[in-house]
Amino acid sequence: MNAETLAPMERLLAERACERLVVEFVHRLDLGDPGSVAELFTQDGIWEWPAGDRRIAGHDALRTYFGNRPADRLSRRICTNILVNVTSADTASAATYFTTYRVDGYSEGLIPPRPPVQVGHYEDTFRKVDDTWLLTTRTLFLSFAGPTERLDGPGQS
Repeated sequence: MNAETLAPMERLLAERACERLVVEFVHRLDLGDPGSVAELFTQDGIWEWPAGDRRIAGHDALRTYFGNRPADRLSRRICTNILVNVTSADTASAATYFTTYRVDGYSEGLIPPRPPVQVGHYEDTFRKVDDTWLLTTRTLFLSFAGPTERLDGPGQS
C-alpha cells in the first residue's frame, strides 16, 4: 500500500502519531527522563547532527547519549511548523522548526529570560513497528547557535 491509497483517516492517524513523537521527544528531554528518549526510536534508530559531526545509532547508544545530559541543565524547546509527509502505511517523514532555551548550573526557582541558544529544524523519518510509530532517524540542522550559559549559583541572574 502506498501513500496515495491510504484512507483519509489512516493518513490523519499516522500524521498525528508522528507529530506526537516530535513533541514527546522534547518533552522527555526538558521535563522527563532524557535517557528514555531512546524508546521513541526504532532499535536501529539514528540521531545525527551533521554540523557537529555527531551520529548516535541504536537504543543503547541513544540511551547513553541522552542520559548523559547534565543534571543541572534547565532547558525548554519550542517546536512548531511540524509538517508530516506520510509516504506509505508504515513510513513517514517530517520537518519541524525548533528553538532551544538552555542554561547549565540551574538549581531551583525562576531565572531571568535568556536568548535562545539554538534555532533550527529537525528532519525526521518514521516507521510503524508492531502498530507503533517510532523515529527511524532524527537529523538536526542549526541556523543559529551559541554556547550554553553556565549560571554562577542559586538565585542566578
